[in-house]
Amino acid sequence: MSAAEGVVGSGPGPGPGAEVGRTRAFLRLVVIEHSVFALPFAYMAALTAMFRENRSVHWWQLFLVTVAMVGMRTFAMAANRIIDREIDARNPRTANRELVTGAVSVRTAWTGAAVALVVFLGAAALLNPLCLALAPVAVVPMVVYPYGKRFTNFPHAILGLAQAIGPTGAWLAVTGAWSWHAVLLGLAVGIWIGGFDLIYACQDVTADRANGVKSVPARFGTAAAIHATRAAHLVTTVLLVAFGLLTHAGAFYWLGMVIVAAAFVYEHTIVRPHDLTRLNRAFFQVNSFIGIALFVCALLDLAVRGLGV
Repeated sequence: MSAAEGVVGSGPGPGPGAEVGRTRAFLRLVVIEHSVFALPFAYMAALTAMFRENRSVHWWQLFLVTVAMVGMRTFAMAANRIIDREIDARNPRTANRELVTGAVSVRTAWTGAAVALVVFLGAAALLNPLCLALAPVAVVPMVVYPYGKRFTNFPHAILGLAQAIGPTGAWLAVTGAWSWHAVLLGLAVGIWIGGFDLIYACQDVTADRANGVKSVPARFGTAAAIHATRAAHLVTTVLLVAFGLLTHAGAFYWLGMVIVAAAFVYEHTIVRPHDLTRLNRAFFQVNSFIGIALFVCALLDLAVRGLGV
C-alpha cells in the first residue's frame, strides 16, 4: 500500500478514473484473458450435455456457466497472487507483478477475490441444488494450489485437479446429475493443463531452487519435466478420444482431435529441455489454440448432429 493509500480523509476520494485504473490493474493481476484456456472445454461439456438431454441450447444455463467459470477463475488467480506475493517478489520473472510493485494493493486484491467468489456461488445457486452443494468443494483446490509449491514437488497435480472441475461442473450445471462422461472430459482438461504447467515452471528452476519453491522441474530437472509433459499430453489425447467414443461424436469432432494431436506434436517440437526460447509461444499461443479449435469442431459436430438453438 502506498503512503497516499494509508492516509484517511486527507482529501477527496478517488474519482471515476482512479476506479477504472484500479479495475484494469486488477484484471491484469488475474490475467483475465487466460479464461480462454478453460472456457472452451466448459462450453463443450455443457453443450454436449444439452445435446444428450433434449438437443437444444439453453442460453440462460450457458450464461450462468460462463459467469461461474469466470468468477471461479478470477477468485483462484487473485488468491494465487495474494498467497504467492512474497515468492513473486524474490523471482526476477515475477517481480513486476501488480501486488509486488504496488499497482494493486492487497486489500483491493482481496476485495476482488471476494466479489468473484460471491459471483461464483451466486451462479451456482441459480443453476441447481447440486451445483450449489458442490460449490464449496470446488473452492478448496483453488486455494490449496498456491500453497502446494511449499509442501510438494507436484503442485501441478493440484492445479490439474482444480482445472478438471470446470468441465465436470459445466455438465452438472446442465443435468443436475453426476456423469462419468463429464469426469472423463474433466480429467482430460486437468491433465492437459497440469502438463503445460510443467513446461511453464521450467523457466523458474533457478529461482525456485534458490527460494525453496517446490516443483517437478526444480526437483527433477527440466528434461524430466518436459518428458512428463509429453506423457501428460498423450494421456490427454487418449481421454479426449475416449470421451468422443462414449458420446458418439461425429466427423467434425474427430477432425478436431486430429488438429489437437498435431498441435501437441508442434508444441513439443518447439520446446526442448535445453531450448526454452519459444516456451511462451507453446504456453500461450498453442494451448489457447488447442482449446478453441477443439471447441469449434465439437460445436460444429453437435450442430450437424441436430443441436438446435
